[in-house]
Amino acid sequence: MTKTPIFKGSCTAIVTPFCKSGIDFERFSELMDFQYDNGTNALVVCGTTGENATMSAYEHEELIDFACKYNNGRMKIIAGVGSNNTETALKKAKSAKHFGADGILMVTPYYNKTSQSGLYEHFTYVADRVDIPMILYNVPSRTGIGITADTYERLSKHPNINGVKEASGDITLFTNTRARCGDALNIWSGNDDNTVPMMAMGALGVISVASNLLPGVLAKVCSLCLDGDFTNASELYLRYAALFHAFFIETNPMPIKTAMNLCGKDVGELRLPLTSMSEGNLIKLKEELHRCDIL
Repeated sequence: MTKTPIFKGSCTAIVTPFCKSGIDFERFSELMDFQYDNGTNALVVCGTTGENATMSAYEHEELIDFACKYNNGRMKIIAGVGSNNTETALKKAKSAKHFGADGILMVTPYYNKTSQSGLYEHFTYVADRVDIPMILYNVPSRTGIGITADTYERLSKHPNINGVKEASGDITLFTNTRARCGDALNIWSGNDDNTVPMMAMGALGVISVASNLLPGVLAKVCSLCLDGDFTNASELYLRYAALFHAFFIETNPMPIKTAMNLCGKDVGELRLPLTSMSEGNLIKLKEELHRCDIL
């Protein structure tokens, strides 16, 4: 079974600019324009980087609705709908479908730490009940549970499960999954630092944090990889490798929002329990921004 991917290339897991009254929609529209103008192919709205865990149900729906309307078909819009409550995830998925999202991103259920059978049932329960392409999200460092290659193979047989944001950092898991699933499960790198090696072995792009600030760089890296020019893609990536690392020197999205604010993008404050970066790590982040001539 060959599945047409929701997108190819660079997708930004976009930050959410907050203000005292809630979400700053004017600022968010400017960030969307910035992404489109710099070659971004898709946006994940209400993902981890967008601090979805601290959004109310109303804010979640409001932001996805706004993003779909303002985007007006320019980029693909993928709505984060993950939850450790399967019925809540289904409700969010139906809402995303209603507002016109092109796909949904569904993370493994955190805290519950279910079995592989439970993961299969969780994802297929939603995929069976709403007709919208689903991207699985595997990030065990944050959720406490990961998807195995066996489970990927089972899930790849579902027509509504389009692919996976693979952010485990486990290249062996990625290659094993590619070998087993082929084009029945599209794969995107979920970590900026894995983008080039994963695309060299068949990944279709990246769902990126770094592209919030450097959308043109990530769009170019992905374009070069899709053209098979891994030499130039690697050279471009390596210019920014240390900065990309600095974006994860503390918990995402703390460094990327800090960097954007430092560079004049004004994305507001973080919501508790996320806080300001430590002084030492802030110095390191600024040093890398200066080294790349961004700050």
